[in-house]
Amino acid sequence: MRAMILVMDSVGIGGAPDAARYGDLGADTVGHIAEVCARGRSDGEQRSGPLHLPHLVNLGLGEACCLATGRRPPGLEGAVHPAAQFGCACEQSRGKDTPSGHWEIAGLPVTVDWGYFPRTVPCFPRELIAAFCEQARLPGILGNCHASGTEIIARLGSMQMTTGQPICYTSADSVFQIAAHEESFGLDRLYEICTVARRLVDPLNIGRVIARPFVGTPAEGFHRTANRRDYSVPPPQDTVLDLAEQADRDIVSIGKIADIFSHRATGLNKKAASNDALFDRTLEGCDQLRDGGLLFANFVDFDTVYGHRRDVIGYAAALEAFDRRLPELLTRLKPDDLLVITADHGCDPTWTGSDHTREQVPVLVVCGKEMPAIGRRSGFADVGATVGRHLELPPLLHGTPF
Repeated sequence: MRAMILVMDSVGIGGAPDAARYGDLGADTVGHIAEVCARGRSDGEQRSGPLHLPHLVNLGLGEACCLATGRRPPGLEGAVHPAAQFGCACEQSRGKDTPSGHWEIAGLPVTVDWGYFPRTVPCFPRELIAAFCEQARLPGILGNCHASGTEIIARLGSMQMTTGQPICYTSADSVFQIAAHEESFGLDRLYEICTVARRLVDPLNIGRVIARPFVGTPAEGFHRTANRRDYSVPPPQDTVLDLAEQADRDIVSIGKIADIFSHRATGLNKKAASNDALFDRTLEGCDQLRDGGLLFANFVDFDTVYGHRRDVIGYAAALEAFDRRLPELLTRLKPDDLLVITADHGCDPTWTGSDHTREQVPVLVVCGKEMPAIGRRSGFADVGATVGRHLELPPLLHGTPF
């Protein structure tokens, strides 16, 4: 028996019960994208017509949306395959960030509050930046504010190259992000100063320090590269990955999974620069995964390329591209394999601002075993508990297997 978890990063399906506390009452990533497509407002070179996700619908995406919101988004009507089960899940963790969502999917809800930086300018404590510049041997920093990553490198990229000062910024997540030119500043140098920042923000309980390298010129513009690296706090308790490692199981992690779990119990890590390339790595991992093994994949483009940039058309096209590739994976599944497709939070591209949205997530399951209905789940940790039971691992401290 093998198990695979695919996380469609930010593909939420409707506001969580506590969405109002986060300013997200009414957010619905998939639902709002589908409505825009149904009205013909996403027609263009990338795509046209109603949102077309036949394979995800066949796995129960439309029904999962209905469980979460009481309505099926337009274009997502259709029968569910007999071998599939569907449900939706609400997050128990207090944040709506990537580590909280993934840790909870792996069976470990985050029960403490992350540290966050205020929306003031400057946003970082003076003592933190003074220590950072001294210990990282920096002449200073640029930014020091809440910002969109693409916007701030467009605005400050040229100055970063001229001054040698890295661009430091944050968001609504618990994060300290550092952007610098990959060639003029140096990729290894960027990683080096990120390790310094990671140590300094630990007392503030900041979830991640993220290296955001970019390339380009002031004349032609700048763009971020695939050499992003996340420096995360390690999970405080065992996840299903730890249990799999302790049982000497095969583990394959795709994309930024290894970074999210601080490279603990993440096995063979396969990185790639786009959803399409990540799907290629997932297929490779599936082919290599031995019996009893666990594959854990993250598809980040939904979030970083389209959700945060509020690109509805691009997000719709990315969902359809992912859907078109699903049969390549489904045909590789063995009779005893368990496949779970889910998400870690929302990032509604029709919503105000550029941050994540507090939403329920789909839980779409393919399994050779007969399963009861999944229904509405009160925590993402039920995914990790189910995967652990399928792989015959010791039970986790959190989550109820479905």
